[in-house]
Parts: sequence; structure tokens; C-alpha cells
Amino acid sequence: MMQLPGLAGRRVAVTGAATGIGYDIAKTLLDAGCRVAVCDVDAAAVEEASANLGNALVSVADVADEEEVSRFFGEVSEEFGGLDALVNNAGIAGPTSAVEFVSAEEWQRCVDVGLTGQFLCVRSCVELLRDAGGGAIVNMSSVVGKLGLALRAPYSAVKFGVIGLTQCLAKELGPSNIRVNAILPGVVRGRRIQQVIDARAEAIGVSSQEMEKTFLSAVSMRRMVEASDISAMSAFLISDLGRHVSGQSIAVDANVETI
Repeated sequence: MMQLPGLAGRRVAVTGAATGIGYDIAKTLLDAGCRVAVCDVDAAAVEEASANLGNALVSVADVADEEEVSRFFGEVSEEFGGLDALVNNAGIAGPTSAVEFVSAEEWQRCVDVGLTGQFLCVRSCVELLRDAGGGAIVNMSSVVGKLGLALRAPYSAVKFGVIGLTQCLAKELGPSNIRVNAILPGVVRGRRIQQVIDARAEAIGVSSQEMEKTFLSAVSMRRMVEASDISAMSAFLISDLGRHVSGQSIAVDANVETI
């Protein structure tokens, strides 16, 4: 990845970053010279990530827990002396089920992690960003946040909510020189999307191979995107090249036409 202006030395917190897209974002930013703090709810994954992320600050924290979020950003402030950017990546897939079979507990947990968690992280870091003279917030939504997805009501609703939160925050925080954008990944190659494909295939009674073909038939470029594509967009939005980009919901999806 080319060196983007302004990234070196930038202090960035990435949530849900012990595995998957979040891990790739953290690694990309570290390689670009950022000082990176990551958190994740999975203690075993955090321990492994800590061994692989060099000098990153790595912490176990559930973004749905107000006290744990406050503790994490307290650690970030103490270690880095401030913050320049937040990547709100943490989220869960939620159930794959007809809406009448989704429990209230499943619904609530998906909302707590994927939407309330983003609110809690922004609330905890916004003064740090103001003290730094401004900065960037990148909220992770999804292509289902603009298209919706049958049998995934909790997840889809959360991702629509992330776009709404992003637009509100961009207006509210813009005068403080804090830009706020959402990234909408499409079908990203990896363990999570394979689990989604497998679960949806089982729910409607087809093979996983057939389900994957169905997913990609609705993608104009007929291919999955890579975690590195999401990382590159995150880095761009945090860098000085993204200094006038705010309030946007940017799909990185090879043009998903419908779901």
C-alpha cells in the first residue's frame, strides 16, 4: 500500500480488531506508521492478535458494555496522550432466521454491539478528538444497510442505523473538524461471510456452493472483495487525502445490485 499523507504517527483506535476486517485494518494502519489501539471481546483472539500486531495497544473490551468502553479509551488516552481517529468496526452477524423466530435477546444483542457500541465509542472518544484539533471517525456499516436482507432483520436494521448515526454525527461534529463516514462492505472474502452463506443456504435448503453463486450473481463484478479493500478505504478516510470527505456512506462492494 502506498504511503498516504498524514497517516504516520496518527493515533487510531480500532474496535473488534482481533480478527477479520478489523485486524486487517489495524495491521494496515500499523504498517502505515500509525499508533494503533485495538479492542475485541474475544480474549483468546486478543492474545493472539497481541503477538502479531507488534507495538499496538491491545485490550479485551465489549463495546456493548459502557464501563468497558470507558476503560478502553482511558487506556488509549493514557498510552497515546490523545486520539486522532476511531474505526468503529465491532459488530456481530446476528441470527439468520425468519423474523417470527428471532428472539428478543438475539435482536437486542445485535443492536447492542453493532449500533449502541458505536454510539458508546464515539461518546467516549469525541473529546479526545476535539482536544487533538479534529480527526476522523469511520463507522462500519454494510451493503445491507442500503438494500436490506431477508432473514437478517437484526443485522440489516443495525446497519441502516449506522448510516443514520453517521449522517447525524457528521453534521454535529463537523464544526469541531471531525469528519465522520461510513464504509459499506459487500461480500468480503473470509470466515464470516462463509458462515453467513452457509447459514442462509441451510435456511432455504440449498448447498453452500449454490448460495455463493446466488450471492455473486447480484454483484456486478461477480466477485468478492478482500479485507484489504476495506482497510485501504479506512486508511484513505483517516489520511489527509480524506480531509474533506464527511457524511458519506461509501460502498466497497464491487457494486452489489440487490440481495
